[in-house]
Amino acid sequence: MYYAIVLLSVAMFGGCFALNDVYRKLRTSNLASSLESAFVGSLAGLAVLLIISGFAVQATPFTLLIAFLSAVSGIAFTFCSFKALDSANLSLYSLFSMLGGMALPFFQGILFYGEAITLSKIVCVILVCMALGFTVSREKGKKGGIYYIGVFVLNGMAGVLSKVFASAPYAKTDAQWFSIWIAVFTAVISGVLWLVFFRKKALPGYTWKAFSVSALSGSVNRVANFLLVIALAHLDASVQYPMVTGGVIIVSTLICFLGKNKPTKKEILSVLLAFLGMLALFLIKT
Repeated sequence: MYYAIVLLSVAMFGGCFALNDVYRKLRTSNLASSLESAFVGSLAGLAVLLIISGFAVQATPFTLLIAFLSAVSGIAFTFCSFKALDSANLSLYSLFSMLGGMALPFFQGILFYGEAITLSKIVCVILVCMALGFTVSREKGKKGGIYYIGVFVLNGMAGVLSKVFASAPYAKTDAQWFSIWIAVFTAVISGVLWLVFFRKKALPGYTWKAFSVSALSGSVNRVANFLLVIALAHLDASVQYPMVTGGVIIVSTLICFLGKNKPTKKEILSVLLAFLGMLALFLIKT
């Protein structure tokens, strides 16, 4: 059941990458629009999560601390994502993002939580890293390199902080309210920053289409992350995040076929390698 939950979140994350790209094109890729997107998306995600939780409020100091750090990391990730997409297509961007989301929690689980190093995990990680190598080119890597690094590290931090929350022995809320507090902090921080620094600066006209895309992306992303926190209580991070990475590479590249920036032959090969990496987690028993 928990593998199925992870696969559902994978499909949702792939959709979020596509929605973020649509929103970026409707608006701009600067800090103001990324704060705006984080604010609207967090409010929408908060509403969905509150409905799921039944409005039974939970809070502990540890939960609030990790949720606050997750919110700050998420806002920074949104900004880096918008800037990275200015110089990379959806497939390349998702590879940087999800490789970071795999590598940091993978090594965290092994180094700090005693998760076993198995042949299936090693094969999976090698294949997914090869998938990245087939996609990156010097021409694409010259622009926005700092934002690629930001996407890599900050998406990895999301998994790292989720693992800390799921495994810590301190008093904490359930996964639903951890996700809700992240949404609350994200909405507050992004809203305050936008009002203080960008309220009087003109941006392209805000339309209902842009609002709807941002709200839908935020809702889907919050629910997908909530599902991953649930699964983390039952699966090793060194299994779950390589699985997420390989799956999102596949989903986002398939979505690219529907847009203008069609995947190259190398990117299609990267999808095959990512798929084989996911299969390794299930077929190799050691």
